[in-house]
Amino acid sequence: MVKYAHLTESISRQAGGLFDAVMRLAQSEQNHGAKVKVFGLRDASTEVDSPAWRPVSTAVFPRGWPNGIGTSPGFLSELKAFEPDICHTHGLWLYPSIAAKRYGLKFRRPYIVSPHGMLDPWALKNSRWKKFIAWYAFEAAHLKGAHCLRALCQSEADSIRKLGLKNEIVVVPNGVDLPSGSSDVTPPWREFITSEKKVLLFLSRIHPKKGLVNLLRAWSQIHDPNWILAIAGWDQTGHEAELKNLCSEQNIVYADIRQPPALANFPPTVLFLGPQFKAAKMACYHHCHAFILPSFSEGLPMVVLEAWANARPVLMTPECNLPEGFIAGAAIKIEPNAISIAAGLKNLFAMSNAERKAMGRRARTIVEFGFTWEKVGRQMHDVYGWALGGSPKPNCLLHS
Repeated sequence: MVKYAHLTESISRQAGGLFDAVMRLAQSEQNHGAKVKVFGLRDASTEVDSPAWRPVSTAVFPRGWPNGIGTSPGFLSELKAFEPDICHTHGLWLYPSIAAKRYGLKFRRPYIVSPHGMLDPWALKNSRWKKFIAWYAFEAAHLKGAHCLRALCQSEADSIRKLGLKNEIVVVPNGVDLPSGSSDVTPPWREFITSEKKVLLFLSRIHPKKGLVNLLRAWSQIHDPNWILAIAGWDQTGHEAELKNLCSEQNIVYADIRQPPALANFPPTVLFLGPQFKAAKMACYHHCHAFILPSFSEGLPMVVLEAWANARPVLMTPECNLPEGFIAGAAIKIEPNAISIAAGLKNLFAMSNAERKAMGRRARTIVEFGFTWEKVGRQMHDVYGWALGGSPKPNCLLHS
């Protein structure tokens, strides 16, 4: 039986979109007969989320100083004990990169690297000095030693080439599960808005790169009283507090559903929902009327695929790297600035219910034909077989 090892920073919800992306890939591989184990670094949500990986085995290890970059006791020794035929690193800049490189060198086994958007220009500028040090300490060697690099889209492949990396590149997107189309779970905003209101959902990390400052500035100019903006996600670096301050500055009435309603006489136009997971997350997609992701930088966002799988129209930037949405008429294009977002909101608000539903049906079709885990898992199976020398070059391999 072939053994695959997936190496990642976190096996919990704190990994953001990588949580579902790596988990479902690993599970699909195990369902196709491989023996799979996932190795990650421990965080505050590890114990809560580790059962979700079943039947895939997981192993987590403490984060060494500083913040897991330099060492992670026990990680490499347990990787050696598992003896994978191939390793697949997800994400960069942390100890899993070091472990994959060392294991590959010692046992002469191939490894694959999925940067997941972390080599895009905007991402490289964020925490620049930390990445500069990591690049010369270990990350450049890790990337250059990979049998191939997996890009999620053509744009990411272009970013990889611009850095001078000469490895072979395969383009394999993230996947998504298709929901049944029904949800018995009440959406988190149910008690805060009246039933006739329509909900525009943002669901992702609450982080500056997601473009929420521009969204709120646009919202203050264009808001339609029939629509509510619901912001769901895991707060990073205190950015949610900055957004609430911006709401006050822009005279946007907002409420946080985690706190008692303080503005009962003035219904909010923006709701902060906090993190939403599992059934609650699916209820957000199922009960919203449209989805928005105004990001400055993405790899290939799981949240857009999830919204499309739920047949929801999407407003997104080209930086989300899903141009098929614009081509198919499943998404409204917005640039990462307040003026363009405001124009996109006007477009959405002017659409009829029938027009939005038609966009949603086109979105669902995109996922059905190109982004299910069955299709993605099959592509990665071909990549692994080629890397191990037993299969021909896969169709997803880019020509030099």
